[in-house]
Amino acid sequence: MPETDDVVDPRTPPAALRPPTRRRVLATGAGAAALLGLAGRARAAAAPAPAPLPVRAPAAAPAPVDLAPYASYWFPDSLPSGTPGPGIAWRSLSRWTPESDPDLAHNTSTVPLAERFTPVPANRDARAGQARIASLVSFGPTAGNPSQGSPTADHYALTHWAYIDELVFWGGSAGEGVVLAPNAPVVDAAHRNGVRVLGNVFLPPVAYGGDLRWTRDLVRRDSLGRFPIADKLVQVARTYGFDGWFVNAETDGGDSALATRMREFLRALRAAGEPHGLRTTWYDAMNSTGRVGWQGALNALNQEFFEDRAGTVSDTMFVDFRWTPGTLAASGALADRLGRSRHDLWAAVDTESRGWDAVVDWDAIVPRGRDHVVSYGFYRPEWTRNHLTDRSPGAFHRADDRFWTGESLDPARPAPGARWRAPATVVADRSTVTGLPFACSFNTGHGLRWYDGGRVVSDAPWNHLGLQDRLPGRRWAVATAGARPSVTLDFASAWRGGSSLLVEGALTAPVTIGLHSARLPLTRGAVLELVHASGPGSGAAEVTVEVGVAVREPSGPGEPVPYTWLPAATRDGRQGWRTTRAALASLTGRTAYGLAVRITALGKTPVAWRIGAVSVRDETRTRRPAPPTAPVVDASSRQDGRAWVRLSWRAAAGPDVRPRHYEVWRVLPDGTRRFLGGTCGTALYLPAVPRAGRERAAVFEVRAVDELYAVSEAARTTLVW
Repeated sequence: MPETDDVVDPRTPPAALRPPTRRRVLATGAGAAALLGLAGRARAAAAPAPAPLPVRAPAAAPAPVDLAPYASYWFPDSLPSGTPGPGIAWRSLSRWTPESDPDLAHNTSTVPLAERFTPVPANRDARAGQARIASLVSFGPTAGNPSQGSPTADHYALTHWAYIDELVFWGGSAGEGVVLAPNAPVVDAAHRNGVRVLGNVFLPPVAYGGDLRWTRDLVRRDSLGRFPIADKLVQVARTYGFDGWFVNAETDGGDSALATRMREFLRALRAAGEPHGLRTTWYDAMNSTGRVGWQGALNALNQEFFEDRAGTVSDTMFVDFRWTPGTLAASGALADRLGRSRHDLWAAVDTESRGWDAVVDWDAIVPRGRDHVVSYGFYRPEWTRNHLTDRSPGAFHRADDRFWTGESLDPARPAPGARWRAPATVVADRSTVTGLPFACSFNTGHGLRWYDGGRVVSDAPWNHLGLQDRLPGRRWAVATAGARPSVTLDFASAWRGGSSLLVEGALTAPVTIGLHSARLPLTRGAVLELVHASGPGSGAAEVTVEVGVAVREPSGPGEPVPYTWLPAATRDGRQGWRTTRAALASLTGRTAYGLAVRITALGKTPVAWRIGAVSVRDETRTRRPAPPTAPVVDASSRQDGRAWVRLSWRAAAGPDVRPRHYEVWRVLPDGTRRFLGGTCGTALYLPAVPRAGRERAAVFEVRAVDELYAVSEAARTTLVW
């Protein structure tokens, strides 16, 4: 939906009600959108808050009991007056305990934060060790945001983790809750790629329903001088498995005493979280007077929330959109004087309304010819999905690739004169591909159906970011002396999950497609496997296929990757998937720094060639994962021949490596199996499971899946109709 171009001072009360824009709907219903105080930016007027959207309004034939788990949200302590809107639950964080949390198993991330390394950049201008990128993303509404995905492919399936340092799970509103914890799929996907995820504490402007008592509740001390809400925030992050908090205090009306208390609260929050690896980011809103006055800089009015005489108060600071080249330069210089890294400052870049058409003074943040001034943070990059008329997965990823890589869709070869300074041309990408076994089936975390071994085993659309693979960080590094083919993530066919990598075009010369940057130690038993297919169409061209392994890095940024080429398939032109293997014994003792494929057309017919999966493993150390145990139906609700089910199980005990994820299948009366869903945890919600004919009980199977997608024996449980 198009944005308005109104410029509204966020301190001005909302104007009379106007036809709703997407920005207004988000501001009143999904939480904090457009409420960061963005003077000089497009901001449409919003209806007076609180006016929560009925985000859990039931469908035409609802289950008798709503068993669906949702992402958690709270008020610090006291609740608003009145009653919440439909589907909204008002909760007090001060009274939260893990034992009393009915959705705990569904909201808990289980993937540990992976270590990252920085390969030699593909782009000559991309730099390591300077500017980093934060991303503030609203994946859904505050209330009614599913804990474990949902049955639609229309989802912001972020995959460009290689350029992101920190992700903020954006949301919160006066009508729903102002403390928002990220859901498990986002954290699991981010952690697999080494990205930290922060929950959001949003104290909204008074004009949008903000109440100063929530700020006072947040920073209240107990009789022993402790900050109980700081301790709760740390407990929530540790229990749920995410990495800290973004604190945004925009409710005006405070005084210097409240500002002092806020600074002490931040110090207590950081001190309690630091031993557990938690981080705190402060947003430039409240200043040392206790009033809200966005500075667009780190300066004397707000530095005490970043660094004071006693030391570090918050790990990073998000600098409001009011910045100018001068204020950013001064901010970086002040950070230097304070003994802090200037790259701990995120300069806000608003992409919510215009995406890559946003007007940004990039030289003020990340100039080409000199050191970067500060880091930067994208506000609402999910524009790449929201602005589309066609929200199919393929259309979304084409737009998202352009946002992160640039118009050329090749990080090594940026489009000349492009106004949009894509991240791939600014910051060095990072990777977590550091150990065997490693596999990628090019699964993006959403799809139109689910494939297993190239067969459709569920024809239902879906999204669940926790099932996403570690995808290539560079989209797409393609080298050829001839015509460049199209290289895209495609959803019309897949080997496993919901998508594959499709290469299309008339190849006039061999084409090298860079896949993963890696640090893989190669053993005598190491093998590389490639699952690939030609087609669709009977006229698909035959190609030869080679796999590339780089055993040293490029000589410098933007230089070619020196691959060693191994034959994989002498001719590939038949329909259907095939698996080819390349033994890596000749590279024993070396390290694989990069993986690639090279295809050469054997004729002039245009190529349509897919990669379904790539893996590297030591075949002397392969075994199936141990199965889960004790699956049980925790709760169910039934109506009109359908069941809504909460299922849980126990992870297998023993020395086996932690499963990559678990999958739940339905066994039908005729013995066929249907994929229902997956998760990285040990509990899954199954919506609207239909009864099969007159069956007496629905049979569910749970299997563990390892890093090579090998599956365990099944653990079974049933639901009696």
